[in-house]
Amino acid sequence: MKIHEYQAKELLAAEGAAVPPGKVATSVDQALAAFDSFGGAPVVLKAQIHAGGRGKGSFVGSGADFGGVKYLTSREKVGEVAKVMLAYPLQTKQTGADGQKVSTLLVQKAADIAKEYYLGMVLDRASGVPVMMASAEGGVDIEEVAAHSPEKILKEKISPELGLLPFQARKLAFELGFQGDQVAQAEGIMRALSRVFLEKDCSIAEINPLVVTKEGKVEALDAKMVFDDNALFRHPEIASLRDESEEDPAELRAAQSGLSFVRMEGSIGCLVNGAGLAMSTMDIIKYHGGEPANFLDVGGGANKDQVTEAFRIILSDKRVKAVLVNIFGGIMKCDTIAQAILAAFKEVGFHVPLVVRLEGTNVDAGKKLLAESGLNIAAASGMAEAAQKVVDAARGKK
Repeated sequence: MKIHEYQAKELLAAEGAAVPPGKVATSVDQALAAFDSFGGAPVVLKAQIHAGGRGKGSFVGSGADFGGVKYLTSREKVGEVAKVMLAYPLQTKQTGADGQKVSTLLVQKAADIAKEYYLGMVLDRASGVPVMMASAEGGVDIEEVAAHSPEKILKEKISPELGLLPFQARKLAFELGFQGDQVAQAEGIMRALSRVFLEKDCSIAEINPLVVTKEGKVEALDAKMVFDDNALFRHPEIASLRDESEEDPAELRAAQSGLSFVRMEGSIGCLVNGAGLAMSTMDIIKYHGGEPANFLDVGGGANKDQVTEAFRIILSDKRVKAVLVNIFGGIMKCDTIAQAILAAFKEVGFHVPLVVRLEGTNVDAGKKLLAESGLNIAAASGMAEAAQKVVDAARGKK
């Protein structure tokens, strides 16, 4: 689950991190009032969407020459820019061509920046522990730094039980080049980031940029956080921060039915049980020249209602030209899933070809049910055959 920048900075501030003053606005009038509250000082107007690259983005159809992060010095300009931001979708590298509607703005008092840094935490799956990453090359081009100069990214492994220890924070601060009072300030922000990451079950937590102002203050100028959905039951205060308007309606609908669904750009719908099998299914579809329209894992114990809802979600995508069901019967027997498929097929009303591959417990009984149904369902005995059949079907071949 993603949250907005202003929410991430509130979590950091609650742990003692220094963040610049800012106010949230959902209208032009509120943006103007926020500007006034800072006494006419320069502000940065920041569109709040769940996507990176806002500063280099553009507002689709607006004709504006600015992106989702704009430095402003006058009340008049704040009103003009806020009006555009709230009226047009913001397109970035992460939103797709249609962009994302902006409903919330952050009006932040501008900082007089002397130096920018990057700070972030992720789980290092190779070592099995969280890692704090830091770089003196922070800012909008940190991805380029990571790609072309990875030696400039410092890494410190963190104990999940103890968190970032004081000596580790000081070590990173010195290696980044902080001096004097800045060392203690940077250490405080690092430890705040570590606490939020560990205590709130983050999967990603970033501060980019972490800055030193010309007055010598160290501040978290921007922040991004993503949380593990599987841990949200432990954190109702985090779950309450969810902004459903930022999420794909189909993905929300799937989650409400206990399905794991991610929309993709292809034309072949996939209904699979098990995340690993789902990934393999998408791979083999691509190998045979097709493009998956989604990742959909119904889990090991899916029932008729879940399978029916899964089909509804897949078929609601007008780009879908064919559907592949790839099931390995273990906890859920093949004859049971076949009955669910038949019931869902009749209830939903298929308008595209359906290919089904079953394997595992009671597979012969499941295949028999499908063969004797009289419905237009193409059976496949292996993954390669299933992939080729569904790719051909999506292309209109028989």
